[in-house]
Formats: sequence, C-alpha cells, structure tokens
Amino acid sequence: MKIDYDNLINYDIPEREQSYVERDVMLYALGLGFCMDPVDRAELPFVYEKDLQVLPTMCCVLGHPGMWARNPDTGIDYVKVVHGEMGFKVHKPLPTSASIRAKTRITDIFDKGEGVGALILQEREIVDAESGDKLATATSTTFARGNGGFGGERGPSTVKVVPEDREPDEVCDLATLPQSALIYRLSGDYNPLHSDPDVAEKAGFHMPILHGLCTYGTAGHAILRTLCDYDPLRFTGMNARFTSPVFPGETIRTEMWRDGDDGRAAFRARVVERDAVVLDQGTAEVHPA
Repeated sequence: MKIDYDNLINYDIPEREQSYVERDVMLYALGLGFCMDPVDRAELPFVYEKDLQVLPTMCCVLGHPGMWARNPDTGIDYVKVVHGEMGFKVHKPLPTSASIRAKTRITDIFDKGEGVGALILQEREIVDAESGDKLATATSTTFARGNGGFGGERGPSTVKVVPEDREPDEVCDLATLPQSALIYRLSGDYNPLHSDPDVAEKAGFHMPILHGLCTYGTAGHAILRTLCDYDPLRFTGMNARFTSPVFPGETIRTEMWRDGDDGRAAFRARVVERDAVVLDQGTAEVHPA
C-alpha cells in the first residue's frame, strides 16, 4: 500500500482537550512502579498528595491524538504500524492538575523502501488551556511497515549516540510488577494487547506485553533517580528508540553515559532476565542541581 505524501503531510489531526487531576498524576507514577518500597521518601512525593510532584515523562500521555492513523483517508496500513521512537521536551513544569490542549501535526515522512516501510514523524504541542503557556512538546515516530516505496526521500541516517567503546557510567535496575500493564493502562492506553491474554496470543506473545511508554517511563525513572537525584526540574527532555517488548514482571536495566558538562546523557535499556535491548540510542537532557 502506497501513501500520498502531500495528503498525509497536510493531514489535519484534530486538537485534543484533556483535564487531569492529582489522582491521575499519582496513578501514572504507580503504573511505572514507584514506591514498591512504601517508605522510600525520595519516591513518595510522586504518589502522595503532600507536596506532590509530576514526573516529566507524564507529558507523553497527555493530549494523545487517538487512533487517527486508522482512518482510511490517511492511506496508512494500520495493521502494520508500530511505535518507533518517542521524545519530549518540557518547557514549563507540569502542574499537578490542569486542563490542557494538544495539537499534533505530521512534520515529515521518510520512505525506507518497498518491503521495508515508511517513517511518519509527528510533533505534539501541549499548552495550558487557561494560561496558554506551552508546557511540553512530545515527538514520536511511527514505523508504517506496509507503506514503503511511495517515492519519498529516504531521510537522514540514524546517528548513534550510545558509546560502544566504554562501559556505562551509571547503571540502574528497576523491577516491573506482574500487574504493571494493568495499572499503567489506566493512564489512557486501553489496547487489549497489554491486558487480554487471548489478544496477546494472537499477536504472537505468550502473555500481554508492557506498554512501550511504560518501558520508556521506567527508563525515565532511572534517569531521574540516578542523574537528577529525584529532582524533576533537572530532567527536561528525553528521546529513545523502541527495539523490543517487555513482559510485566521483568527487570529493566538502564545504562547511562554522561556526555561531558553540556547537560546531556546517552542511555539504553535492556531486560535483565533475557539480556534483550528494549530501548536504544537514547538521549536525556539533565541539568545540575
């Protein structure tokens, strides 16, 4: 199936309005496994209304545009679509409760060839509905495996950021719970692949898999803990490529490389039990205290 570049690059994805409250902030953190130790005073502020703080990665679940790629007029073969990359940039600390508006637009489409697929790049701007302040920008790449060969530009080559010539500077292991996907889905992604064993089996998995954004958020937790001492104001951006699924109950090891004094770090994440890389070529924007 071939897509029409001009049609898709100008496709109007409806603006999304959403309100969230403190309960949603706490539920998001619990879905990422915060406070498995109920007396961990560093993690408690993310799950307790006393001095509540918002995880920077939460912006990735705000104002999601929904399943617009299912629409027949997009020309996208939705059955063969997978989430390729995710990124965010925080412009202003997220409030503990707010009404937001989010507008998603397609920024580019790259043709990786017939039989390979197309990359559809998107950008979502999240603003406070009351003040109009820009809170965050979320970026994502959709890998449309059934849409290659439409005659578009191939796009730039991927720049490798994870050093292959030295061991990581920091390593952080975080366990996921057997019920992690069932908790995390309450933050808005109700895809049955993450909850229904029958659906998971039809997709080729022996059990429901963890949401990709839960894996992503868990790596974000590792960065917040290890490089930012649990100060969310020091953690303003992150980008990574999805490479493999995680099964609930597995342990995610995030390996981090500091990149001089410019406030950047490189990272990747792997499942300890299977030694499988699940996030790769990751970058994080971190700042001194």
